[in-house]
Amino acid sequence: MLSVVVDQPNHMAVQERPMPEPQAGEVRVRVRFAGICGSDLHIFHGHNPFVSYPRVIGHEFVGRIESVGEGVSASRIGETVVVDPVISCGQCHACLIGRQNVCSRLQVIGVHRDGGFSEYACAPARNAYVVPKGLAHASASVIEPFAVAANVTGRTGVFPSDVALIYGAGPVGLNLMQVLKRVYGIRAFITDHFDERLALALSCGAGEDEIINTSREPLQEALAKRGVEGGPTLTYDAVCHPSILEEAVRIAAPAGRIGILGFSASPSAIPQQELTKKELTLYASRLNCAMFPTVIDWIERGLVDPGRIISHKVDFRDVAGAFDIAEKNPRYSCKVLLDFGEEVGAT
Repeated sequence: MLSVVVDQPNHMAVQERPMPEPQAGEVRVRVRFAGICGSDLHIFHGHNPFVSYPRVIGHEFVGRIESVGEGVSASRIGETVVVDPVISCGQCHACLIGRQNVCSRLQVIGVHRDGGFSEYACAPARNAYVVPKGLAHASASVIEPFAVAANVTGRTGVFPSDVALIYGAGPVGLNLMQVLKRVYGIRAFITDHFDERLALALSCGAGEDEIINTSREPLQEALAKRGVEGGPTLTYDAVCHPSILEEAVRIAAPAGRIGILGFSASPSAIPQQELTKKELTLYASRLNCAMFPTVIDWIERGLVDPGRIISHKVDFRDVAGAFDIAEKNPRYSCKVLLDFGEEVGAT
């Protein structure tokens, strides 16, 4: 089989690799589509502290189960599934209190173990969720980043009285917009420097007055002009730059909540006084904590459409070109998918 392998930082190639055999409790998936995430770019550039090389990357993927390991019913062969990349031990403190996404022995498919940028990939059977009937395979590959949005909104909570602010109209920010508008029905603003990205936000549920191009409008002035008194009550940082958190704390409403999704190692300079005087709450959110069923339910109820953020589909053999699109063309690219083609003999 062919796999995308990062041998070492800044060196990636499509290589012939042995076919993986599903172990007990696992399934083998013939991959159809796999999404490129910012964390895949970080692994490529050597900026992910959790990965060891060489590594087959990719943690957002969909495909068809074509083999099962011991203890898995053969009836699952033929299912079209999307794979949750979070593998936890089930025994540590985090797991026992229902926070398995920060398991002390966490393994993430595509980071700690080989992932979905491959014609075939193995995963625990319990991590393979059947794709909703009628959902395009390409759209199904975006369920994982939707689960990230579901996780952070679950962490912060969303109240009918909230006024939300999303920093960044990238894939996660746009998914957050769909969740906030179409699942919770609240007022939500989103910022970006690119009008093209903000146009995508409109298709994800934002109103014309809820998009803010911060290269033209200072954020606080833009919010005040739109009638936001005292700042947003709910803020999500989907840009993940240290300065964003500093601003979010400064402009948040009293009793505001802030969801943090980034992995930057650079510190943010936050005065303790700003947190205490408004009694703000910061919620860090990593990956997703068993959120695939929630997202699949939203899709089946017609509340969200994960396919709205897909901008490109690229043959996996041109993975270098796909990475260039994802990294160097933010104005016109959003979610870039690698296309692994149809299985030989598939109907």
